[in-house]
Amino acid sequence: MGEASLIPILFIAVVVIIVLSVFLSFFPVMLWISALASGVRISIITLVAMRLRRVTPSRIVNPMIKATKAGLGLNINQLESHYLAGGNVDRVVNALIAAQRADIPLEFTRAAAIDLAGRDVLQAVQMSVNPRVIETPVVAAVAKNGIEVKVKARVTVRANIDRLVGGAGEETIIARVGEGIVTTVGSSDSHKDVLENPDLISRTVLSKGLDSGTAFEILSIDIADIDVGKNIGAYLQTEQAEADKRIAQAKAEERRAMAVAHEQEMKARVVEMKALVVEAESQVPMAMAEALRNGQIGVMDYMNIKNIEADTQMRGSLGKMNDQDDNNRPNNNK
Repeated sequence: MGEASLIPILFIAVVVIIVLSVFLSFFPVMLWISALASGVRISIITLVAMRLRRVTPSRIVNPMIKATKAGLGLNINQLESHYLAGGNVDRVVNALIAAQRADIPLEFTRAAAIDLAGRDVLQAVQMSVNPRVIETPVVAAVAKNGIEVKVKARVTVRANIDRLVGGAGEETIIARVGEGIVTTVGSSDSHKDVLENPDLISRTVLSKGLDSGTAFEILSIDIADIDVGKNIGAYLQTEQAEADKRIAQAKAEERRAMAVAHEQEMKARVVEMKALVVEAESQVPMAMAEALRNGQIGVMDYMNIKNIEADTQMRGSLGKMNDQDDNNRPNNNK
């Protein structure tokens, strides 16, 4: 009988716990009490309305408590609208507090715009108080005498809060500093001028106003390291000479090939001329036979021609023998 009477009591206790849990989930009483204790005047109905708008009340109330304690003069609607826009309310409030302590003029609307733009507004405020050092990679440049100079620089920058929205980032600063280094070294007559006066690079780069359009303000540019590289001028001259040599060799080979082709052409023409001569000589007996048949020449005329040819061949043979005797005879004229 006693156990039967405990069942309704346990059931009622469970129902009460469930009701309290649902009530506390929609009515954050403890958060409301903390806000009242911190001097933030907010009604419980406002917290319930935040639940209905799918806003986490703690994400709004806790930053509001910090802002009230810091004397920023913000209201719930500003923080809730920034939260609904996808911003980080806690980070914006921390940035406003840090800016107030550092005596940096920063309004909520500007801080919210910077946060919605995707930049860390708290880090920007901290960088305004404590400047940041950006180290550039090694930049290689060539002076007018052809010697390469390698330079590494350290750029001290401070965040410019007014230009954080729409301003260029660190990559632009590094690129512009590298451009200034190349310009300075390239305009120097000798690499020794740069080695003797490294501050020439800093002065030239700073005079160009490289921080315009960026989210930073350049405070100083210091040369961290400077070194001499290769003799680029001599290397380029060597490469040019090698290229000229290859071109000359190609042209010479072309001329040789043309000469060989011309020689072969001349040999072919000589062979052709010999063939024509042989062809012409082969027609002589035919012409003689035709003349004999037609009675244009007689047999005696033909025999005289043969005697003349034989006499000519004999004279040629004797001339060759005399030439050989002259060549074989020792030369006594000294």
